[in-house]
Amino acid sequence: MPRYFLEIAYKGTHYSGFQIQDNANSIQEEMEKALRTFFRQQLTLTGSSRTDGGVHALQNFFHFDYEGIIEQRALYNLNAILPPDIVLKAIHPVAPDAHCRYDALSREYRYYLYRQKDPFIADRAYYFPYTLDHDQLHAAAALVMEYHDFTAFSKRSTQVKTFLCDISESAWTEEPQGLVYRVKANRFLRGMVRGLVGTMLQVGRGKLSVAQFAEVLRQKDNRLVDFSAPGHGLFLHQVYYPVSMFETAR
Repeated sequence: MPRYFLEIAYKGTHYSGFQIQDNANSIQEEMEKALRTFFRQQLTLTGSSRTDGGVHALQNFFHFDYEGIIEQRALYNLNAILPPDIVLKAIHPVAPDAHCRYDALSREYRYYLYRQKDPFIADRAYYFPYTLDHDQLHAAAALVMEYHDFTAFSKRSTQVKTFLCDISESAWTEEPQGLVYRVKANRFLRGMVRGLVGTMLQVGRGKLSVAQFAEVLRQKDNRLVDFSAPGHGLFLHQVYYPVSMFETAR
């Protein structure tokens, strides 16, 4: 049966997360509802990367199977059905065995901080007006790339089989409105990026040394990790696939 990838972006402020949940509104629920309205049948979606409540995405993916040709007008019609804080960016025909989760090569997240009070970005970045030692932040971010086992940076209520992640990028950068933490890996654990950000901010404030941060990484004990960085500062920036994935015509 033909398979399609849905490329979406969303503002996660009013959602409990990406994946469908009981008694809570999710991105998946809204997407499946729009598909059901347009195609007049129930279509089950498989997601690429789960995001927590309040977390945003500039790019994320679902895939689904549909026996039929999806015309270009479907993009306009589905966006008309979807709520204003979710946008369907593209519908990609892919090979019947393509999988939006398992075929992803890597994911990139960005976490945004701003230093001066600004009501126009308050729901899309973390207001953090404290003094930070940027050299210590950079040193902590570089240290992340030396490790593979991120047991300490995973929330406890998870069912993953492994806590190993291959980090290919980890860095703080300065932008006009504040600081941005950029991290790219083949996979992420539940709460991992927020845990890294919160704990590195303790390093930047001088409450932890870089050596102590390294010890947190080694200890594999999430009680040592600061998960307090709020979800609204976090964006799933991009999901990377092989170039040939979207060149495969149905």
